[in-house]
Amino acid sequence: MKRSAPMKRTGFARKPGSPFSSLANRGTALRRTAMKKRAKKPTVAEGSKYLAACRGEPCFLRVSGVCRRNPNDETVVPCHENSLAAGKGMGLKSEHARTVPGCFWCHSWLDQGSAPREKKQVTFSQAFLEWAPVRARKMGLQEVMA
Repeated sequence: MKRSAPMKRTGFARKPGSPFSSLANRGTALRRTAMKKRAKKPTVAEGSKYLAACRGEPCFLRVSGVCRRNPNDETVVPCHENSLAAGKGMGLKSEHARTVPGCFWCHSWLDQGSAPREKKQVTFSQAFLEWAPVRARKMGLQEVMA
């Protein structure tokens, strides 16, 4: 015997005498707590002033044996700090305030290089201490050591 139409699927229904029939549907239950707001993500405009400050600057990382130290290097870009304390995580960049101008070669050493993490952190910290007052003057901010 062959069916002319497929069987219709129906939702699961609880039997009236079942011990689980008194449970409320979770989707329609009233919320017992207020919904929490998400943390505000920084906009592009808020971080772009820090990224723009790096434009036209020389490489501040200056990793020995890696950096070519070309004064008119077109490959200088903002290098973000890679520590958890700066807000870096899996798939996340640290905040734009924690950037240093670095050439292509130093930037790739910092992000993908095989050097120990401590050496990379020390190199970035030294460069940031040197860059912070220059950036503050360039942006017209008071000098703040972060």
